[in-house]
Amino acid sequence: MSTIINTAQQVAESPSEQKARLRKVAAATIVGSMLEWYDFYLYATMASIVFAKIFFDPGNPQNATLLAFSTFAIGFIARPFGGILFGHLGDKFGRKRMLVVTFCLMGICTTLIGLIPDYATWGIWAPVLLVVIRIIQGLGAGAELAAAAVTSYEHASEDKRGSQGAWPALGLNLGLLLSSLTVYLLTLPGDEFLLAGGWRIPFIFSIVLVGVGLWVRNSIPETPDYQEVREHEPLPKLPLLEIFRNDLKGLLVVFFVAIGYNALSYIFKAFSLAYLTQYKGVSANITSLSVTIASSIAIFAVPLFGHLCDKWSSKSVLIAGGLLSAIFAYPFMSLLDTGVNSWIYIALGVGTGLLAPLMFAPQGSFLSRQFPTVTRSSGVGSGREVGTALSAGLIPLWALSLVSTSPGHSTEGVVIIMVVAALILIVAACCDQGGKHSLSRN
Repeated sequence: MSTIINTAQQVAESPSEQKARLRKVAAATIVGSMLEWYDFYLYATMASIVFAKIFFDPGNPQNATLLAFSTFAIGFIARPFGGILFGHLGDKFGRKRMLVVTFCLMGICTTLIGLIPDYATWGIWAPVLLVVIRIIQGLGAGAELAAAAVTSYEHASEDKRGSQGAWPALGLNLGLLLSSLTVYLLTLPGDEFLLAGGWRIPFIFSIVLVGVGLWVRNSIPETPDYQEVREHEPLPKLPLLEIFRNDLKGLLVVFFVAIGYNALSYIFKAFSLAYLTQYKGVSANITSLSVTIASSIAIFAVPLFGHLCDKWSSKSVLIAGGLLSAIFAYPFMSLLDTGVNSWIYIALGVGTGLLAPLMFAPQGSFLSRQFPTVTRSSGVGSGREVGTALSAGLIPLWALSLVSTSPGHSTEGVVIIMVVAALILIVAACCDQGGKHSLSRN
């Protein structure tokens, strides 16, 4: 019913009004995702090359690196709680309000990280404060993607839900580009500048993004789907309970897609940085430039993959991403193992620039269509963030531990993790039940 109502409302809009609305929605979803992934890459980069020396005892470098990555993982513990809580609130009070709240939580915490005193000044309290802020930040980040994806999906017409559902993926890569370019410029004088306090600059700078994002998000209307459903249908008191009763399969599909995608994506984006820095002696300047190149490629790739979702289906594009990632797993690690700059650029250019977007661009539409409007925010937020916490929070740490304990620091175990993750994603995508809730194949 909501599909028909949504279409009727969009027809009632003049073309100029519809374009204005979609421009605001695009800006709101893209800016929020950009901030989330600006923080993601900053934290992943600093955890691998700075935090181990700033917030932990530098006497044992490998142990300090693992501890630094543990704080990266701890942030993901809060994400499921954020996804469940704000997903529930999104179904009860609307998508727009949650976009604003989660954005504030995420952005303010990113800025605060840049203000934490170091280990030499505060001792053990420095990493304790880092963990506390990281957990609070995780609550907001845990709901950000779901809120952005559902908002983009519900504002779109039926024939554009694939391409508009890819807006958060575009924000992701803009965030990667902005943060990696920032780190690249900061490391031009050498890593010493970062260690001397230069690392704080991009974290504190994020407050500018918060101001812009809040202004944009406050200007968008509520989604047509949610407005009409709220007026014509009773809202469930406990949306997640309703999902367990009627859409458990959809919840499991979202959960396992998140498991598979995030394992691959975070190996491409997070593990690779720590591995290159710790075991190949590659400078932060090189790793940041490689991500800058990769994210620049992705900015052009994401709209193309979103268009393919409308032309073929989000399910088909998602499966293609999983298959190609499995095939590329061994070449990816082999290229990193060379430690040669040009091969590193190619490895991350393909992995982060093409394959990760190929799997992420379809998710806005694919995950949203697993649930009806009344429980969509809870379903996407809960299923995705529980899977993300288990996968993205632990897989980079596990992969790094495997390399650390294997003879000759072999990466064969990492290749196996990547292939298994790709298979999980493919099987989950094949179990799509989106047709149950949407007239569109996307």
